[in-house]
Amino acid sequence: MASNSGTKKMALVCWSSDLDRVWPVLILANTAAASGFDVDIFFTFWGLRVLQKNDVRITGSNWMQKGESFMDRGGTNHLKLGKMHMAGMGTNMIKKLAASYKVASPQELLESAKDLGVRLMPCQMTMELYGLTKDDFIDGLEPPVGAATFIDLAADADICMFI
Repeated sequence: MASNSGTKKMALVCWSSDLDRVWPVLILANTAAASGFDVDIFFTFWGLRVLQKNDVRITGSNWMQKGESFMDRGGTNHLKLGKMHMAGMGTNMIKKLAASYKVASPQELLESAKDLGVRLMPCQMTMELYGLTKDDFIDGLEPPVGAATFIDLAADADICMFI
């Protein structure tokens, strides 16, 4: 079901900051956008940390928010594997393996997605929950949205995925 303009749409939810979940979200978004799809990615809960600037360390205004940001550092340079992280050895190994096969890094994929017109949407509720502000994020994002906005987008999408 293409939109009235004839363009197919894809809606993705990125809820995790695990490298092995973020990579597929960004690869699928780039592939779809390069194939002519309109693509929206809704970043919520831990997935919101993917949009954080790599040099921003501690965020939030209270001890719980600051503690969460300390335990789950944001930014594409700090993503870890959800399985086989092994104190960083597994994550470093998969990054080296990916580089040897010329797989774009999450940072490169995020930049490419922006260049291809993928709409990167931070979750307003999660921003409030974590005490994040616009200044904590990379440039080029859509204004924060809520779940209801994403549901409207997903309802109109040809492809919808929760990764």
